[in-house]
Amino acid sequence: MLAVRCYLRYALSYQDVEELLVERGIEVDHVTVHRWVQRFTPLLVDAARPRRHRPGDRWFDDETYVKVAGRWTYLYRAVDQHGQVIDVLASTRRDQSAARRFLTGTLSHGRRPVEVTTDKAPVYPRLLDELVPEACHVDAARENNRIESDHGRLKARLCPMRGLKRLRSVQTISAGHAFVQNIRRGHYELGIDTAPHTRLTAAFTELTLTI
Repeated sequence: MLAVRCYLRYALSYQDVEELLVERGIEVDHVTVHRWVQRFTPLLVDAARPRRHRPGDRWFDDETYVKVAGRWTYLYRAVDQHGQVIDVLASTRRDQSAARRFLTGTLSHGRRPVEVTTDKAPVYPRLLDELVPEACHVDAARENNRIESDHGRLKARLCPMRGLKRLRSVQTISAGHAFVQNIRRGHYELGIDTAPHTRLTAAFTELTLTI
């Protein structure tokens, strides 16, 4: 859990985590660290789901770009007005099918928005009218700055990595980064009795007992 937490929280490579573990008397290959991250991150996210706060009612949806095996792929992300990352979806395409899967996933988190802000991608008006017709759709210039700045935090995390090889890795790490970010911002009933700077450690300790 220490290896997974450090990897998701800080801008470290798998080799960096390997070195940190050696300093603590734990000898493990960086490939094993990679396997731990891929194996345990989804389990942690699922274990914490019942203790997650409901998203707010104003959503900001956008796509950013991530290179996988030398090719640019798309990462759909949504945050609410409180800074909670609602959902992420890695996709090889930026089309109506991917946008539908992403919006359907965000709607599964327990709240329907009253307002959704997007870029001017032409797929959004039709899909939002179909899936959340009651929501106001905003696509004015600069209205989506909140999520665009949030993309930067994920990009900073991905920067030290020496290239992603599979779309599954992008999905796992992006979801794990969002999970850690949400815990640190207080969007889970985890580690709530501790100081903010120790909240993540306390939350992982609690979740370790459940998985």
